[in-house]
Amino acid sequence: MRAKTLIKSALYPLYEKRLLAKLDLSKTPRHIGVILDGNRRWAKENPSFDGDTSSAHGHKAGANKIIELLTWSEQTEISLVTLWLLSSDNLKRSPQELESLMEIIGSSVEALGRTGRWSIKVLGSLELLPEKLQERLKRTEAQSAGIPGLKVNVAIGYGGRLEIVDAVKKYLSSASGLGKGINQIADELTVNSLDQYLYTAGQPDPELVIRTSGEQRLGGFLLWQSHQSEFYFCEAYWPDFRRVDFLRALRSYSMRQRRLGK
Repeated sequence: MRAKTLIKSALYPLYEKRLLAKLDLSKTPRHIGVILDGNRRWAKENPSFDGDTSSAHGHKAGANKIIELLTWSEQTEISLVTLWLLSSDNLKRSPQELESLMEIIGSSVEALGRTGRWSIKVLGSLELLPEKLQERLKRTEAQSAGIPGLKVNVAIGYGGRLEIVDAVKKYLSSASGLGKGINQIADELTVNSLDQYLYTAGQPDPELVIRTSGEQRLGGFLLWQSHQSEFYFCEAYWPDFRRVDFLRALRSYSMRQRRLGK
């Protein structure tokens, strides 16, 4: 078994080069969304040297993978990556797990900011998060604003249905502030007008959404924006997600014929 593992480890770099050489970068998606799933299951199957199989162990391993993903994205000419780090449903987990998870998320986003490589935007219902974490996220966002190159959205406390509800509320508030009546507001409500109030306003929709861990569902991720996205489901848990898995996802996307409803 060990011999097979060593052979695979030696061959994967060659396979990666072959995949990259054959990849048509003109067909690379501009915007990818990634659901970073499987940290807790990974931890149970991959205990640390001291036997730690806690969710925190898995979340830390997952956090360490993020910079690799963003580097791969830069190398393949992707311009925007949206990472789903924490859903609004995740906030129902135990207080003990949430406390460690919040710290890991805050530290991870700050680490991304310290690289000085990417402009970071925070998406989600931030009011649901601890005030200290909100401050850390907003500070990193402000410090990274204007950095050229790859843009990174971090979805934290995010739920697709909550985003749509928030957008409708903002639209109604804006329209009523202009003195418009309910009939006029309803008549003027369009896809484009509501799109301006989403968390991702002004950004292109994701052409490709990747989910790790073998689960084949969106779970509420970018519900509005993903209406014409392609989906790629990878069996690997997020901490085990490799460059070869990433390149396979891009290859799959490049081979699809996107009709976009036409």
